[in-house]
Amino acid sequence: MSLDLTMPVLVVDDYKTMVRIIKNLLRQIGFQDVDEASDGSEALEKIKAKKYGLVISDWNMEPMTGYELLKQVRADPEHSELPFIMVTAEAKSENVVAAKKAGVNNYIVKPFNAQTLKGKIESVFQPA
Repeated sequence: MSLDLTMPVLVVDDYKTMVRIIKNLLRQIGFQDVDEASDGSEALEKIKAKKYGLVISDWNMEPMTGYELLKQVRADPEHSELPFIMVTAEAKSENVVAAKKAGVNNYIVKPFNAQTLKGKIESVFQPA
């Protein structure tokens, strides 16, 4: 699966400034079709309504966290293969392990730049 800059991307974060930053970084990389959701519940609704090629989600959100969103996406047979990158300000190893066990494709610790984001996205779409 190669990197397709035309695929729709969903950015999930309850912090509007972070959503804007990630959307700007995605545009720098070349993505045009970028939607946003402010928490996991809203993201689930959008994932059911539109076929996304990638989800980039914050970990810490209310009422549904990015981790809970990831588990629900993986539990849904229709979306279980959806590429999912988790973003967090905390680099706790137990969080990374939990996210990996839940099926996250990659993990980014804030702050990060377009180069880091592009590398993480490209690694998700590299053939195994």
